[in-house]
Amino acid sequence: MFGICNLAIVPVRSEPSDRSEIVTQLLFGEHIEILERQNQWAKIRIQYDDYVGWVDSKQYQIISEEQFNQLSKEAIILNADLIDYITAPNNLLLPIPLGASLSFLNNGEINTSNFDFEGTKTSGIKPKNAIINTAFMYLNAPYLWGGKTPFGIDCSGFTQMVYKLNGYKIHRDASQQALEGEPLSFIEESEPGDLAFFDNDEGNIIHVGIIMENNYIIHASGKVRIDRLDHTGIYNPEINKHTHKLRVIKKII
Repeated sequence: MFGICNLAIVPVRSEPSDRSEIVTQLLFGEHIEILERQNQWAKIRIQYDDYVGWVDSKQYQIISEEQFNQLSKEAIILNADLIDYITAPNNLLLPIPLGASLSFLNNGEINTSNFDFEGTKTSGIKPKNAIINTAFMYLNAPYLWGGKTPFGIDCSGFTQMVYKLNGYKIHRDASQQALEGEPLSFIEESEPGDLAFFDNDEGNIIHVGIIMENNYIIHASGKVRIDRLDHTGIYNPEINKHTHKLRVIKKII
């Protein structure tokens, strides 16, 4: 079975329970493959990044395999505003966040195609220097484990969504993203838009941020914030100490 998210934001959980942790989110218009059903819960795979988790079956709309395959071929079109509205049937307004998918609007076979959107869209690959401007749209967004929107976002959700809005596809988790791209030996070799990864005492990648000019980094820690970056890691001037240990810098683009 297959489905499409027809709500603004849907939590994707690690287990089939409302008490289970949120591991990521579905944003409006994202389409999914349904792998398993347990009562009100569905185990799903998100088409965009192959991420697997559980969602409430009341929070998506069933589509056919043909519709799923057609959506998978469509160019990715996203909402480019912090928040905008889809006009649903009966002139009901449905708010959608930055990065919500609008690709289904090109597919007349899907029931949601009678929705209307008049806001700002973005699609296609942007120049690398556009990444930092996109990242600023999330500045001061609160940290939320599993989050992908300006109303709550985690470190790898932040990097994935910023890249996605600029036409570049990367994986969902920091440990997965760290396997992509070309490693750089020194911070001085990096460019704005490259990714820096950070590990814990066991050597596991636990954090990621986007490199800016002049040894600054924008990342999600407590909130999306800008801190200093040096060869040790991230230095937070508000508390006068390093908060994350640098592991590797990657040129993804």
